[in-house]
Amino acid sequence: WLGKARRRRGRPRGGRAGEGAGGAAGTGGREGAGDDEAAGDGKGAGDGGGAGRRAGASERIKAPVGDYEDEAGNVLSLRGSLTAKARREYSDTLAGAGSRPADTPEDRAQRALEMLFERLAVRWEIAGAPIEGQRELLQRYRFASSEERASVRRALREHCEERFPDVEVP
Repeated sequence: WLGKARRRRGRPRGGRAGEGAGGAAGTGGREGAGDDEAAGDGKGAGDGGGAGRRAGASERIKAPVGDYEDEAGNVLSLRGSLTAKARREYSDTLAGAGSRPADTPEDRAQRALEMLFERLAVRWEIAGAPIEGQRELLQRYRFASSEERASVRRALREHCEERFPDVEVP
């Protein structure tokens, strides 16, 4: 282990703080690691870069988003894609698979609507204040008034009729 320590101490310092000649800090001294970010373009040469999943993120196809405005002027933006697995989970929830015997059809419908909202909602602007992020959207939905929930249900119905005819919204 002494040999390793001597080699580390013997390395010349790089240009940025915490860097040795072998690359960026935290890269384990691999040659060229971290050089992609230094170039400023966020992509490496040839193999897609060392940025992992981020490298292809801008090339990923994004589903269209549909905006639905209610009578109060609130705008709900819904994602235009829903995976087969999510559709199956939704229909199972609506049908009562895995539910407790005491659950009423209304409870199952409410749980299914919440699940659909969680999968599709991208943004919700209420009284000019935008809410984004899955966690925040779901929290706001849970605290929504009965009128807001009704407008969300209408938007989900319309959205699913247009884009997912096989998904029936209660």
